[in-house]
Amino acid sequence: MRVDSAGATHELLDWAREGRIGYSVGFDLTEPVRTAIRSLPESAWTAALCQDGSKRRNGEVAEITELLDLAAWPEGSRVLCRRERPHPGAQLSFTDHDGHRFQATLTDQRGEVAEAERYHRARARCEDRIRAGKDTGLSKLPFSEFAMNAVWLELVLMAQDLFAWTNRLLLSGELSNLEPKRLRYRALHVAARLSFSGRRATLRIQRSWPWAQELRAAFERLRMLPEPVG
Repeated sequence: MRVDSAGATHELLDWAREGRIGYSVGFDLTEPVRTAIRSLPESAWTAALCQDGSKRRNGEVAEITELLDLAAWPEGSRVLCRRERPHPGAQLSFTDHDGHRFQATLTDQRGEVAEAERYHRARARCEDRIRAGKDTGLSKLPFSEFAMNAVWLELVLMAQDLFAWTNRLLLSGELSNLEPKRLRYRALHVAARLSFSGRRATLRIQRSWPWAQELRAAFERLRMLPEPVG
């Protein structure tokens, strides 16, 4: 079995293609869910797993499916719960219990609770892409017509591709692996002037801009990239 983080992600995708997983989503900590969690005996909790399959030092999981009314959800739905101690200095909310923080997951995965919860956390990169999409225009669909919003969605996905390849091929140092919003304000919104001389374009970036050297290096890498084929 592949147990590295990338392997867990690929295995999760394999399960989805085989029809073994239809959904794995966060579940609200409603009052019935909190009541079910509080009613669990200590023996119901088992150690959560890291992505390499080892036991986590801080984190336990349990299943509360039988303690909830899931008649409104598809047959085979399960609710898994994870609890962990917050890091030093973190503030607990009034919904936390006995010094733990809780997260619930609704899924149709089969198998051991700890394994199913581990597979759920392997999808974190999907959440990252959703967040980046919202920062790139997906948070609002500006049109009233479906077809125009479909075009808007295509533009958002193109923008995400451009951000991803820019990070992959051109950026390093402080500009690498930034969220789209921060990258816009550090790189795309920089004050600059485009001048032309002898049919040659020159981008003049403000020398005092904190990331001017990183931007210059990015343009140098862009110049060295091979021409696209076709």
